[in-house]
Amino acid sequence: MKLSPKALGLSFGIIYGIALCAATLLTVYTGYLKNIADLFVGVYPYYEVSIYGAIAGLIWGFIDGLIAGLIFGWIYNIFAPGSVD
Repeated sequence: MKLSPKALGLSFGIIYGIALCAATLLTVYTGYLKNIADLFVGVYPYYEVSIYGAIAGLIWGFIDGLIAGLIFGWIYNIFAPGSVD
């Protein structure tokens, strides 16, 4: 059975984008996950622990998840049984 890399990429992107945005907002309002959020500051350009950073995290999370899902789906399809055409 093959996977659709496009659908998998969109799914990963939406989930990771929302998770990163939610984690940032949680950090802004409660201080919880501060150490983890500080790690993302060094990874993503324009990301910061703020409301605007949550939007940047949503965008960067979507892009990262999309690329990861596309690559994962593509590699899975290479090794999936019955994928030899």
